[in-house]
Amino acid sequence: MNSRIALALLPIALAASAAAAQNTPPAGDPKATEQWEPVPPVVTPGQRDAAPPSDAVVLFDGRSLDQWEASKDHSPAHWKAHDGMLTVDKATGNIQTRRRFKSYQLHLEWQIPKNVTGEGQARGNSGVFLASTGPGDEGYEVQILDSYNNKTYVNGQAASIYKQTPPLANAMRPPGEWQAYDIVWTAPSFAADGSLKSPAYVTVFHNGVLVQNHTQLQGETFYIGKPVYKPYVDAPIKLQAHGDPSAPISFRNIWVRPLD
Repeated sequence: MNSRIALALLPIALAASAAAAQNTPPAGDPKATEQWEPVPPVVTPGQRDAAPPSDAVVLFDGRSLDQWEASKDHSPAHWKAHDGMLTVDKATGNIQTRRRFKSYQLHLEWQIPKNVTGEGQARGNSGVFLASTGPGDEGYEVQILDSYNNKTYVNGQAASIYKQTPPLANAMRPPGEWQAYDIVWTAPSFAADGSLKSPAYVTVFHNGVLVQNHTQLQGETFYIGKPVYKPYVDAPIKLQAHGDPSAPISFRNIWVRPLD
């Protein structure tokens, strides 16, 4: 092979190598980033009205999936809209908003089926990614899980910043009842060279109980390995179709108020 042909083929080889690296499962022990103590205290939540404010962008009104797309290929979202709610279809994968956001206020309600089975992380597992930076599980995740009398690592229970920060309290209602998240997301910012200018922060109310108080994120949330920041400008909000064997969870009353 002459040098001109070799140089012409070099970008193709580099691209193939990068693609292979992206599809390689992460190495390491996931237990290395699990925290089990101290366990957050249990708090019984009250009731509250969460009707969308007048300036909100309604992401799911109980009927239409027009605001959503499949994360893997940007095709129309194929989860099941029925009876005023949206139920996960694990076979079609994660879904994300068609619109991209920076900082915002988000409200969503979610329900673990009353007949849920399993334990630990295999019990109604899902997540809301406040900024989805890739088609898989890349980005910044607030965990969704049945944490009602269900022991797991505390930085993986409901309302945790996944594998980073446990919630201040466990405000779960029992399976079969609707849960609510109210989230204020302050997106990270990056310099022109990709370096971090300011980190991300998140405040979370779970069923009206403050569980993350302007928590600083250490980077993107990973199942295996330490968090790191990767530069981005804006990103969709993603809902996770987790692969655990539990009955699929449902969502309703999802709205967002951009804060930029």
